[in-house]
Amino acid sequence: MSNSGEMAPAVRSILAAAAERPGGETRLSVEARSLSTAFASASADGRVPVIAEVKPTSPTTDGKRTDDPVALAEEMVAGGAAAISVLTEPEHFGGSPETLRRVRDAVDVPVLRKDFLLRENQLDVVEADVVLLIVRFVDDLEGLLEAARDRGFQALVEVHTRDELETAVSAGADIVGVNNRDLGRLEVDLGTFERVAPAVPDDVTLIAESGIGSRDDVRRMRTAGADGLLVGSAIMDGSVRENTERFTDV
Repeated sequence: MSNSGEMAPAVRSILAAAAERPGGETRLSVEARSLSTAFASASADGRVPVIAEVKPTSPTTDGKRTDDPVALAEEMVAGGAAAISVLTEPEHFGGSPETLRRVRDAVDVPVLRKDFLLRENQLDVVEADVVLLIVRFVDDLEGLLEAARDRGFQALVEVHTRDELETAVSAGADIVGVNNRDLGRLEVDLGTFERVAPAVPDDVTLIAESGIGSRDDVRRMRTAGADGLLVGSAIMDGSVRENTERFTDV
């Protein structure tokens, strides 16, 4: 794990909480819905492949949304989302494993578990189709990636730099997300994706994350090579169905 002193206080707090959070007691075995198939289906329908995120709150947003997360997810799917992301981190994002379980039971698209996973047994907390592994936070990425796949999970491996991308690809990542939010100042720069994307191998599914707030941003990320987009706050701010349609119909 990278030096936590290089990270914003909110990120250090998130990591400290994640380190203390227990894992599951029983090893899971998951029959995952294919993210690549969902992306291909969206593209075939003329939609931008979007992972829409159910995010009640976060350290970078004001207030908290209290709508039923299942209803939100259903509206996102109705708006064209190819997949759904659900926060399961409780202290800073207001999420829970039970929320993910309920959402996954209610929708027929892949569901990403958005959390800060540091140890193998934390994979066993709840079934999902995709799990997030963040290169900067994981000591043994290759081992955790293998452990996720052994359980049937697909893994979205998140990077912020070309060095982290090299680590991800060397570990065997085939789905990579480039996060445009800097972990030091929590500021967004869409140029992050544009700097990292050219180094991504052609056989890796590439997802742009964070800071995508307009149709112009969608076009910019797609032009830079994004196979799909992860959009959270911009969809949660208002009518989620209309906002999802705004990002998928570009």
